[in-house]
Amino acid sequence: MALSLAPQKADEKVFEGEGGSYHSWSPSNFPLLGEANVGAGVLMLHPRGFALPHYADSSKIGFVIQGTCTVGMAFPNTSEETVVIVKKGDAIPLEIGVVSWWFNGGDTDLVIVYLGDTSKAHTPGSFTYFFLTGILGILGGFSPEFVSKAYDLNEEETKKLVKSQTGALIVKLNKGIAMPKPCKNASDGKLVFSFENSSPFVKVKNGGLVTTMTADKLPLLGKVGLSANVVKLDANAMSSPMYTTDSSVQLTYIVKGSGRVQIVGINGQGALDAKVEAGHLFVVPKFFPVTHVADGEGMEFFSVITSPEPVFEKLAGNTSVWKAITPVVLEAALDETSEFVELFKSKIKKSTVLVPPGN
Repeated sequence: MALSLAPQKADEKVFEGEGGSYHSWSPSNFPLLGEANVGAGVLMLHPRGFALPHYADSSKIGFVIQGTCTVGMAFPNTSEETVVIVKKGDAIPLEIGVVSWWFNGGDTDLVIVYLGDTSKAHTPGSFTYFFLTGILGILGGFSPEFVSKAYDLNEEETKKLVKSQTGALIVKLNKGIAMPKPCKNASDGKLVFSFENSSPFVKVKNGGLVTTMTADKLPLLGKVGLSANVVKLDANAMSSPMYTTDSSVQLTYIVKGSGRVQIVGINGQGALDAKVEAGHLFVVPKFFPVTHVADGEGMEFFSVITSPEPVFEKLAGNTSVWKAITPVVLEAALDETSEFVELFKSKIKKSTVLVPPGN
């Protein structure tokens, strides 16, 4: 039986507390995630909310939907952490196994969506987190004798190390605690990518814009193995059909607005034709063409692709595959006249990747 491509909203409340919450998409309810080896989750931090230090079994990209956040990262085999601040419209790649913590020092709620690759995860389609501290902290799994010997602590000191933090995942910090400031080199564009301040890859009047984040713009993505884009469609505009040619998978989250998405599968069969709205997540399997049309309020979506330098083939626009094929071949392939092929070619020359309404 074919797996369902139907868009879904986060269905699993992993944690909710005074400091914030974390929700995810469960592969048991969204089997395509496991099949495609991708996963997703949404972190919401209230003001002073603090996500305890942790690492994960998956590489992913976090995209800030609202608010600001201080992020601390400890990369393998380094003795100092790197601290950055991310804000709305920023994306931050997270390599598998890197320890990070997240703190909302602002006055409004922070919301970040994480999309990533679970091909190396314990559970395909799901991120598994390992916490350094708290009631789920990894030290609590060792015997007190082992912890005491490893850190040269007495019994009371060992108890403080393992048991003092009684929270799990997310806690709320007191106002008296001052978190670290960003590192001096944290704004050099090597760790965080601003979609809001970057030049669009495509911009069409009344159509919208496409901004891409690939390894040539942010080399860290070469290690993470992912790339991303943000598409903002104007009211009733369309993104032309396209597909990836390098076997990469696209995982898309609707940030705001609403519209329709259509995906075509094997043997030219429609695989999905669905209404989507803010909070919906859907997967575009490898080689499947996809297109989107916004409703009257427009639509914005964030996509992560499982390749640091994905290759897309367009099915419309002046650089599409149709433009490359010679007229006589199209005549034979379409079983049509040269006059129709000439008309079709002329239309292709005028078409764009983003199609304004009325075209």
